[in-house]
Amino acid sequence: QVQLVESGGGMVQAGGSLGLSCVASGSIFRIDSMGWYRQAPGKQRELVAVIPSSRNTRYADSVKGRFTISRDDGKNTVYLQMNNLKPEDTAVYYCNVAGVRTILPTDFDAWGRGTQVTVSS
Repeated sequence: QVQLVESGGGMVQAGGSLGLSCVASGSIFRIDSMGWYRQAPGKQRELVAVIPSSRNTRYADSVKGRFTISRDDGKNTVYLQMNNLKPEDTAVYYCNVAGVRTILPTDFDAWGRGTQVTVSS
């Protein structure tokens, strides 16, 4: 089984910055894609940013130029640096990691429990 532990998040005023991190552990052979999603109250979960092994990152239009996703393969960790935060960024942020395990079934697609980000105006 693959476990994800998220950290960071919290409360910040508009225009401020926060950083999130997510560490994957368990029977991991290879990590392919790492990403962040978010879900605001009453809304569907949406993609924030994703970084595959190719490092060809992809961002939601709403966060382009403000958020930066990065990964450290040696630490099985993905980061999300969020700058110039806006009240509409308020949501629960979830980490997602997909790859290959060392045990059967080999493919995995794991989700973190989520961390709250609240931006006040």
